[in-house]
Amino acid sequence: MTRPLDALAQGATPIVGRPLTALELANFGKYMNLLVKWQRSHRLVGSTDPMWIVEQLFLDSLLFLQLLPSPLRRLLDLGSGAGLPGLPIKIVWTDLEVTLVESRRRRVSFLASAVRELGLDRTWVIESRGEDLPTELEGRFDAVVLRCAGSVEDLIPLAARLIASGGLVIASGPPRPKPLALGRWVEIPGLKPGKTRQFAVYQRP
Repeated sequence: MTRPLDALAQGATPIVGRPLTALELANFGKYMNLLVKWQRSHRLVGSTDPMWIVEQLFLDSLLFLQLLPSPLRRLLDLGSGAGLPGLPIKIVWTDLEVTLVESRRRRVSFLASAVRELGLDRTWVIESRGEDLPTELEGRFDAVVLRCAGSVEDLIPLAARLIASGGLVIASGPPRPKPLALGRWVEIPGLKPGKTRQFAVYQRP
């Protein structure tokens, strides 16, 4: 486990803007162990290889920090799956209030277990599809984040109703993004030299 966490510490420093603390690294280690454990019976992620988890899940999730404003109070992770990107963001921004929304019950169970075992306060899990979220959540959040497996164009309008005025929707997108009816594509440096990452960004007026 030491080598993957060393790689995480090295890769996270330029993204977060500071070295990860011992507690943050310990929480990432616990999170990785949970992913590997649950993967044996529930297919949560694409691989249990620790280095793959560090690069493709943890560091890729932390790239959202490059676009999120600071300070930030309330964040919603829509279609959170195994907690990505919401849990890595919460681990390094501990003061943030985070709501994880996921429709699949087994993944909801995983998220609840992860929040409990990592001791994350002000972190809530909601079992729901995005379109079925209660109206009282509309306009409550400073930002909504998504790691998109589906259509970015369809998900941004769904997420936009959840943010307050001036709030952001940030969705990681495909290598070759399609034109957006709402929002714009933003390119930031990727995890490897010469590589970039595409994000769809919408700010509510």
